[in-house]
Amino acid sequence: EEPKKEEAAKPAAAAGGISAKQVKEIRDKTGAGMMDCKKALGECNGDLEEAIVWLRKKGMASADKKASRIAAEGAIGAYIHAGSRLGVIVEVNCETDFVARGDRFKELVADLAMQVAACPDIEYVSPDDVDPAMVEAERAVQMKMEDMLSKPENIREKIVQGRLDKMVNEKALIKQDFIKDTTKTVEEIIKEATAEIGEKISVRRFVKYNLGEGMEKREEDFAAEVEAQTKALAEKAAAKKEEPKKEEEPKKEEEAAKPTVAISAKQVKEIRDKTGAGMMDCKKALGECNGDLEEA
Repeated sequence: EEPKKEEAAKPAAAAGGISAKQVKEIRDKTGAGMMDCKKALGECNGDLEEAIVWLRKKGMASADKKASRIAAEGAIGAYIHAGSRLGVIVEVNCETDFVARGDRFKELVADLAMQVAACPDIEYVSPDDVDPAMVEAERAVQMKMEDMLSKPENIREKIVQGRLDKMVNEKALIKQDFIKDTTKTVEEIIKEATAEIGEKISVRRFVKYNLGEGMEKREEDFAAEVEAQTKALAEKAAAKKEEPKKEEEPKKEEEAAKPTVAISAKQVKEIRDKTGAGMMDCKKALGECNGDLEEA
């Protein structure tokens, strides 16, 4: 009993030499509670780095217990990739606004937003978020695939379940390798943060924006398009010539017909590349300027 008393007194004695500055420093770095920080420093004889490791080990053991708590505070983070063609918004929750304002939590939110941007295939946060109907439909397809038909029923089910699990995990954010440390998953990083900070942390949702996504893009042969437009204008001009001409309009018809003969697809493309103007506007400009590119 005597040695046990000595061991119990040891941390208390060590804690007596812990300063408020040390406690604040470790608290700023981990987000853990004040008493936990003080206890960790006492257990580690005031060594800051060892105390951080001690807190993480202690917290990881209770991270899963915190999963049942309600996390209604937090922050919304955003990440815009270089070139401004890809953007991400992510909502990360914690239990208190005190933690939400901390640097450790803010850093985590920023990392998670970047993680979403780096994973083009992800569609949901957790495998639990996948649509069950989609999984069952895919299961039915997999069970009838040629490479499965020759296998026994029980073996077939195990193989298909393995394929489904892989497919579901590949689209779940928390199952991805963390971009800053690929030896850990996003799920493990969140658990570590939960342990360090001492509160439940969870990703609620995210949304990705890709510039131009969902918009129809015309893919046509530019030269053929110009040729078709030129032909149409020529036919229109020919039709006008056949109509009885009014005395005051012969000059206008002459001017309208003139560019259709002189302007080539190459000229139109060249001015379009330089100005970004519409094809018909480029053609009209060249016609008005007798094919002179600089004037057009």
